[in-house]
Amino acid sequence: MAYDPKSIEKKWQDQWEKDKLYEVKDSSKKPKFYGLDMFPYPSALGLHVGHPESYTATDIICRYKMMNGFNVLQPMGWDAFGLPAENYAIKTGTQPAITTQKNIVNMRRQIKSLGLALDWNREIDTTDPKYYKWTQWIFLKLFEKGLAYEAEAPINFCPSCKTGLANEEVVAGKCDRCHNVVEKRNMKQWMLKITDYADRLLEDLDELNWPESLKLMQRNWIGKSAGAQVSFTVAETDYILQVFTTRPDTLFGCTYMVVCPEHEIISKYADKILNLKKVQEYIEQVKNKSDLERTDLNKDKTGVILEGLYAINPVNDQKIPIYMADYVLATYGTGAIMAVPGHDQRDYDFAKKFDLPIIEVISGGNIKESAYEGDGVLVNSEFLNGLKVEDSKGKMIDWLEKKGAGYGTTNYKLRDWIFSRQRYWGEPIPIIKCEKCGNVAVPEKELPLVLPEVEKYEPTGTGESPLASITEWVNVKCPKCGGPAKRETNTMPQWAGSSWYFLRYIDPHNDKALADKKKLKYWLPVDLYVGGAEHAVLHLLYARFWHKFLFDIGAVPTKEPFMKLVNQGMILGEDGEKMSKSRGNVINPDEVVNNYGADVLRLYEMFMGPLQEVKPWSTQNISGIKRFLEKIWNISDKFKVESAKLKMKENNIENDELNRLVHKTIKKVTEDIETLNFNTAISAMMILVNKMQESTELSVESYQLLVQLLSPFAPHIAEELWEKLGNKKSVFLSKWPEYDPALVKDAVIEIPIQIMGKVRAKIYIAEDETEEQVKAKALAEENVKKYIADQEIKKFVYVKGKIINIVI
Repeated sequence: MAYDPKSIEKKWQDQWEKDKLYEVKDSSKKPKFYGLDMFPYPSALGLHVGHPESYTATDIICRYKMMNGFNVLQPMGWDAFGLPAENYAIKTGTQPAITTQKNIVNMRRQIKSLGLALDWNREIDTTDPKYYKWTQWIFLKLFEKGLAYEAEAPINFCPSCKTGLANEEVVAGKCDRCHNVVEKRNMKQWMLKITDYADRLLEDLDELNWPESLKLMQRNWIGKSAGAQVSFTVAETDYILQVFTTRPDTLFGCTYMVVCPEHEIISKYADKILNLKKVQEYIEQVKNKSDLERTDLNKDKTGVILEGLYAINPVNDQKIPIYMADYVLATYGTGAIMAVPGHDQRDYDFAKKFDLPIIEVISGGNIKESAYEGDGVLVNSEFLNGLKVEDSKGKMIDWLEKKGAGYGTTNYKLRDWIFSRQRYWGEPIPIIKCEKCGNVAVPEKELPLVLPEVEKYEPTGTGESPLASITEWVNVKCPKCGGPAKRETNTMPQWAGSSWYFLRYIDPHNDKALADKKKLKYWLPVDLYVGGAEHAVLHLLYARFWHKFLFDIGAVPTKEPFMKLVNQGMILGEDGEKMSKSRGNVINPDEVVNNYGADVLRLYEMFMGPLQEVKPWSTQNISGIKRFLEKIWNISDKFKVESAKLKMKENNIENDELNRLVHKTIKKVTEDIETLNFNTAISAMMILVNKMQESTELSVESYQLLVQLLSPFAPHIAEELWEKLGNKKSVFLSKWPEYDPALVKDAVIEIPIQIMGKVRAKIYIAEDETEEQVKAKALAEENVKKYIADQEIKKFVYVKGKIINIVI
């Protein structure tokens, strides 16, 4: 019978479901393994070939763990709230709830066609009120602890999506969803105090088995820097201009100050600013620039002096001018900087443009040509003169603290999470606004606060969500005083539901708690988390923050959610470009499954190259994988059942080549699965299959071992062949093969030994022996000792695996 993937794959998917093979129990004497993929957003486009890549990788590990005696949890769900679903619904004129569910049905079908070992009883959907009841519960706990608060703040506003965005959702000054330029607007927003967790988010990275590049991205985003808060008095006022600096040692070189265009000093002392009109014109020019544009080191430096306002340098009482410039951001530090042009190139360029003084305070450079940013000894700095930079920082901080002019402190780039969205398709924020009582939590017994159905869900762009127009939903009584009140009409961002979903998989049907504590203790943390590197900052930072908060309130037993994390590389189109509809190079996995089968798709995506690397698709190469599976299928017709075992050769020097290769392949595939080097594991199996094809004698046992090695990669064909071999239970209930250590050593090879150009002896060695081992064995050989006698060895040359030359 020819290999027919369609009939085989349908047969085994139905059988697995009937046998409930992948339904997992929440307690076991077996060790546990929790393997997780980043759950997909149910797009109308369905899966792309990048999804099966990560899903297959996780599935291989999970199936391998099953066969190694682990109790394995591998779940799936849907990250279904958010802007993409709402924008698609607006575009098609259909309710987002309808389009989202339609997309889920399609993507569930696609995922099931891949033959993954998923426990579908644990499926979740972030838009299900039974799920987001607990998202709202987490928000209320944050609110209760003062970590969720409302504030008027300059925020990123996308005029296209008509909503506020978190800093992490702005890439190169543009909305990471629609790629339109983002504006700065002052709006009242709900914020989460992620900054309270900055140090722990940094420190605990050291405990995680994550790629170093990803850890670095998180460290840079948090941006911890030690320095000093310095107080500059504004002349002829009682105003103190606060500045954070990482270089307090350079204070004697500060010759001017710069504030951001949003700084309060401008409005507070508008009557003292002599060139106010010019200042206001500049503010208007820069208000819609992104932070990236404003801080670009290559751009021409612009700014305006605040005529009439001066600051006093606390170390020397010098009166210095105050400028306003767009390269200073309100969202970092205090929104003001002390400028030391002698030792900061950005300040140097600004000082040159506006003809401001440049003072050298660190020796070693030539400040007539450029700023000196290196190390050195302090000069022109009174009590710091002669000290090295590192020594002078502490001394300056001590001086500032004694004078009451500043103190040592730590600053972070990380800002609190802007949490509210002025959109419809999201979790309602469970807050009631009362004129008398302020912001009041919706009572927990009233959760979930269900998202109401609306006729119009288009964003308003006014700062209010479409929910604001549903008066019967908005107008309520205050839970505290019973007076008239209104519901919060902003909704949560998509990141809310994805910040804790991995916990709900553990106990998805619990209506009394987020999840049962015993089950959480059994399954947490996630042992392997696989997903795209694009979530390095947003999702992973938010999920770690929420998890740490839940740990603090005793809701979860671990302080980190994901112990090992792997980012799969992007799959490009056949043209080597990123897949996109506009380029016409998108590969639909449905087509591959229909034409070649799911096992071929799975194997091919693992064989393309290392999991973490970017690689292009090749339809030509996928045909080679199909032929590989056909070879394995056809071998089943040729082995001789009566040959129970391949025998070792009688001289015990060299074992049967195929038998050795079987055990070497077991060792190689096992090690490669453990290290996620799936492409080289498949290569090893290909070599073995070719040898099996050539062999005139093949045992049932050897072929059976091959089927077991193949099974995590190509589960359907493996199950079919396992059954053909007479096995009654699933191959995934069998024990993972073990190799014989004696058989994985390379065969003994003969090495001739030449002394002065003539072969005088020979030795037998294993291929893996070192040169030192070979030399010792050669010099111990009787004939070698005889011909060398007491003469000096001038040269010993070993050509690996070939010959030894000795010159005496």
